[in-house]
Amino acid sequence: MKNALFSHFLSVIVVAALLAPAGSGAAFAQDACWDNSTIQAALAEGRIQPVAAVLSREGIDPSTEVLSVKVCEQSGALVYVLAVLESSGQARNLTLNAQ
Repeated sequence: MKNALFSHFLSVIVVAALLAPAGSGAAFAQDACWDNSTIQAALAEGRIQPVAAVLSREGIDPSTEVLSVKVCEQSGALVYVLAVLESSGQARNLTLNAQ
């Protein structure tokens, strides 16, 4: 029981660290990422695929929980930058083609 509680606590800490603002080493400039209304418009216009479709296409386990979603321009391509929590409790960031 103590191990399970410690593991859960550790997972929460890792997720909090992933969601904390990044410092000067951030992979993307703030202005290279879209706001939510731009993301919704791009989805409605078919310029990007829904997150669920991209996760399925990439073979990501369906039990993976998406914690945050950004759409950013990277080298002329649109990518999803996702913070996810896997069923194992491991938190990680994914960068996936959004088109």
